[in-house]
Amino acid sequence: MNIANKISTFRILSVPFFIASLIYYSYDRQYLRFVALGIFILGVISDAADGYIARKSKLVSKAGMVLDPLGDKLLLMGAFIILSPMSKLDIKFPLWVTLIVVSRDAIILLGTLVIYLVKQKLDIYPTKWGKLTTTFQMTSVISVLLQLSISPLLWWTAVLFTVVSGVDYVMRGFKVLYAVDNHRSHR
Repeated sequence: MNIANKISTFRILSVPFFIASLIYYSYDRQYLRFVALGIFILGVISDAADGYIARKSKLVSKAGMVLDPLGDKLLLMGAFIILSPMSKLDIKFPLWVTLIVVSRDAIILLGTLVIYLVKQKLDIYPTKWGKLTTTFQMTSVISVLLQLSISPLLWWTAVLFTVVSGVDYVMRGFKVLYAVDNHRSHR
C-alpha cells in the first residue's frame, strides 16, 4: 500500500471518531465539537494531501481510485447526517440539505456500480463540478461546526453545486452507458 492510499485509509478510519465526538457532544462538553472540527479538518487536509502525493509521485492506483472518493463520501455523508436536525448544535443542516447531499452521493455510487457491471471496468475521475461541490460541502461542514451565522449561505451554495454536479455525473453516466449499448448493438 503506497503512502497516498495510507492517507486515504486514515481518512476512512477517522470517520467513526468524528461521528462519535458529535454524538457525545453536549453544551457542557463543548470541547467535543472542536475535537470533531479537528478531525474533519485533518480529513480535508488528508484529501488534498493524498491526491497531491499520488499525482506528484505517480502513485495513482486502482485502490486509490476507490479509497480516495470513498473516504470523501464517508466523511461528508457522515458529517451531513450527524449535523442534521438530530444534532445538539444550535446551527445545523436542515433535513432537506442532508437529503440532497446523501441522495446525490447514493445516485453516483449506484450509477458507478451499474457502469461497472455493464462495462466490466471503471474509470473514476472527478469533474470540476464535483471538486467545487466537495469544496463547498466541506466549507459548509466547517462553518456549522464553528457555528457561524454565514452557514446557511454556504449550505445553499453547497446544495447548488451538489445538484449541478449530480446532474452532470448522471448525464456523463448515461453517455457511457449509451456508448456501450450502441457499441454492442453493432456486433
